[in-house]
Amino acid sequence: MPTIDHFSYGWLTPVVAYLMSFTGSLLGLRCMARARSASMRDGWMVAAAVAIGGTGIWVMHFIAMLGFTIDGASIRYNVPITLISALIAMVVVWIGLGVAQRRSWGPGALLLGGAITGAGVGTMHYCGMYAMKSDAALDYNGWIVLGSIVIAVIAATAALWFTLHVRGTLATVGAAAVMGVAVSGMHYTGMFAMRVQHVAHMHQPAGAGAGQLLTPLTVGVSMLTVVLLLHLAMTDAGEPAAPAVDPRRPVRYWPTRD
Repeated sequence: MPTIDHFSYGWLTPVVAYLMSFTGSLLGLRCMARARSASMRDGWMVAAAVAIGGTGIWVMHFIAMLGFTIDGASIRYNVPITLISALIAMVVVWIGLGVAQRRSWGPGALLLGGAITGAGVGTMHYCGMYAMKSDAALDYNGWIVLGSIVIAVIAATAALWFTLHVRGTLATVGAAAVMGVAVSGMHYTGMFAMRVQHVAHMHQPAGAGAGQLLTPLTVGVSMLTVVLLLHLAMTDAGEPAAPAVDPRRPVRYWPTRD
């Protein structure tokens, strides 16, 4: 049985991956704070989806993959499928944000949005793993895969709740830290579901090497994150106060506008 190493660079890749997940989550939460107050609400929601889905989830995943090796086996990545996995991550976060904010649907909107986003994040993860080609045979433990999807749904639901409710700098930083832990936990749970074995007469895999593909892609998305951060810094930083509660009316669950 070949040896799998998830941390071939030691703590470097998991720590950097977590920091990128934290940064993307923090940026996404700040974008959603703007969406609650700005007239360009849809634009901020798209920015939040790019930040959380692109940087917080997808970049975290593939930075962590830079530290993944299989003893005695080659690893390559299918470029189109890798790019599709990035698109999946951003689209499902955008859909989840849109669904969760429909306060007319009641608390079920948050649960539905979390389920959609979590299932989508799981799809992104295993799509990214399908893009990984090797001359060793890859297999997965179904129960651990299911556990990783459950973690993804719970993490996504919590993240959507944060985007709706978190206000203030310290609360936002704390929420982003929790989101980073959840995303990293889902990733490594899914990775530990993998089993490999050498098979005779396997062909050398086609595709791009990790350094050729993952490094420029992660750098590119990270630069986009920097641009979004600069945009946030140069625009009005006002954030709406928590809505006043009218004692004559029932308390609403959602603080956001329709």
